[in-house]
Amino acid sequence: MDAFDAIPDPVVIDILNKVRDVKTLIRCRSVSKRFNSLATESDSLLLQLDQIGESDSEKDSAITSFFRSLFKSVNGFFPIFSKPAKILTPVKILAGFDQIRNLDVEFYGGDFKLEKGAAVKWKAEFGESLKSFAIVAFRSATVNTSAIDGDAETDSEFVSGLKTRVVWTISALMAASTRHYEMRDLVKEHKEMEKLTVRDRDGEGAVVMDAAGMKEYRETVARGDEKVSRERTVVPNVRMSMRNAPSLKLKSGICLEAATLVVVRPSGVASDDDDAELATGAFGFGDCMYGEAVAALLKRRRNVLEMNSF
Repeated sequence: MDAFDAIPDPVVIDILNKVRDVKTLIRCRSVSKRFNSLATESDSLLLQLDQIGESDSEKDSAITSFFRSLFKSVNGFFPIFSKPAKILTPVKILAGFDQIRNLDVEFYGGDFKLEKGAAVKWKAEFGESLKSFAIVAFRSATVNTSAIDGDAETDSEFVSGLKTRVVWTISALMAASTRHYEMRDLVKEHKEMEKLTVRDRDGEGAVVMDAAGMKEYRETVARGDEKVSRERTVVPNVRMSMRNAPSLKLKSGICLEAATLVVVRPSGVASDDDDAELATGAFGFGDCMYGEAVAALLKRRRNVLEMNSF
């Protein structure tokens, strides 16, 4: 017996919990029978899902497209040489891990194609459907010590800015509802989970479900009341509490152009009085650029919009 075998199982499990990465833990399972047993007892996991797609730089030229189509034609006569791609769902990847309490799922990239300099960050909480949502965004950020806050904007600037803010919000809501839908089988399979967070590596947005929200979702599915549309969860009628600043100077000296904060809730569920609690809970309070921006935007005039389910 070597020295490692003398380490108690609870200590090994605690070490494996620090590892968190599912791919690494799966490799650990092949080390020995003991590791195969203990690795699956990890209760705090990080599952990174690679998203395969073509970037603009990888799009086929006319010549490449020709040879690709020719290869496909030839390959059709010899199906023995073609190998179907294996698509592993989160449920299949996590097979054997039956003591998960906290799971972070990370997608390859963000959902937005923004103009250069623009940034978006959002957070959504779900149960059977959307419970709350907050988004903070800006068109550009510069370091300008001489800049001052700007409130004045023309009617045309307001309309143009409102259109952009609504598009940002709807796009983020659709991304959130899609991620919620993609986790449906995982939530149904792992009843032991207490918290599920689904985010992207670009840090744009996160979908969060707590134990109560996941239980609510399972009960809805069991009743057959799940509402989905085009492979995403339906967003209910919502009330959007919107604040913006054409130019927002932060204490750090950073100036944000077209800064926006939108807090979204299902219509008739809660009042707008806890905007500050929801927004600061999502982005922090003054401890980073986004937190500082949220604190400043909460002092701005609020515009309220109603939006139908989609």
